[in-house]
Amino acid sequence: MSPHEGGFAAGIALVLLAVLTGAAVQHAADPPAAASATGNVTPTGHTTTVAVTADDMRFSPAEITVPAGDRLVIDLTNSDQRRHDLVLSNGAKTGTVARGATVRLDAGIIGGDLDGWCSLTGHRMAGMTLKVTTTGGHTHGADAARTAEKEQTARDATAPVTPTGEVHRIDLTVQEVGGRWTYNGTVPGPVLRGRVGDTFEITLRNEGTVDHGVDFHAGALAPDRPMRPIDPGEQLTYRFTATKAGIWMYHCSTMPMLLHIANGMYGAVIIDPPDLPAVDREFVLVQSEFYGDDQETPTAVAFNGRANQYDEHPLTATAGNRVRFWVLNAGPNRTSAFHVVGAQFDTVWYEGRRQLDPADPGGAQVLALTPAAGGYVETVLPEPGHYPFVSHVMVDAERGAHGTIEVTR
Repeated sequence: MSPHEGGFAAGIALVLLAVLTGAAVQHAADPPAAASATGNVTPTGHTTTVAVTADDMRFSPAEITVPAGDRLVIDLTNSDQRRHDLVLSNGAKTGTVARGATVRLDAGIIGGDLDGWCSLTGHRMAGMTLKVTTTGGHTHGADAARTAEKEQTARDATAPVTPTGEVHRIDLTVQEVGGRWTYNGTVPGPVLRGRVGDTFEITLRNEGTVDHGVDFHAGALAPDRPMRPIDPGEQLTYRFTATKAGIWMYHCSTMPMLLHIANGMYGAVIIDPPDLPAVDREFVLVQSEFYGDDQETPTAVAFNGRANQYDEHPLTATAGNRVRFWVLNAGPNRTSAFHVVGAQFDTVWYEGRRQLDPADPGGAQVLALTPAAGGYVETVLPEPGHYPFVSHVMVDAERGAHGTIEVTR
């Protein structure tokens, strides 16, 4: 069951309970007294007011940026079909908010990052979380990067067109951006694509401050020299021929390898199967985890480098379109299962072979992926609407990656 479906069931139970107890109509209570999160920050005397909507078991926006020292006021509107609330880690809370109601939460002077969530049973686990980050004060590097990315549009998830020619020359430059290590300034790095038999010639340049390397799973060759770490200012050429089809991971090969991957150094290479048919829409989703000071539990699990971006900026398709999702689990730690709510997969291609074909009588509901595994699934989206897609993250469902594909007529 997806987080959306689980949340829906919990919402139905809450509505039934309200009817049975005669509480069919609920008015939002007055907001509580302002809480303080000043820490050592000097109050600015300014107030930042942000409108937040609760809908479809999500807060939108899911991240808020506040100048350190400002008072934060949140106007929360519940547009969902079930009750919600908002609790912040500094103690501020709205109380339960009825369907269609709006309440104002005075969160106090903000001196540091805060976590927020809906405290109704099961809602936080279903993904109803909110992040408050500060500018002008201390912000962890990973949080700062996410704050900067929040101001950008979503990363284009459209799969690149397979290039012509048999030799592909590509420059990969190691750059440090917003506290992350990157290839070409993005997390994940650029999506590369080719056919079986094509040769890739990669020039790797290290413009970072520590040693880095690269390992392409799409090639098979002795790792001694091409995967060696290079120092800042150095470069090397990595050349391989693609002999097997699939969606393959590439990543920094420098030890400790998991640290380099977790800090942003990974990407995908698509090698088309020889019989790959054309589809109406084709997307690439690279799942990964991000870690803060606690190296055991991820602070976020995301598609294409930023949590929630495809909820804020949905992917698009037309009813009746055949849609292909290439999915790679870059990890480095969590196993996942990709699922589109309201859709069934009639094609599954996993780690080197097709497991399901449209002519088969059965269908599939998930593409299960261990770290570093990948494949693609296809579906025909039958009618207009919003189809959430999720990656159920084993062990830590609260931080599962998710997004939406908006289907029009």
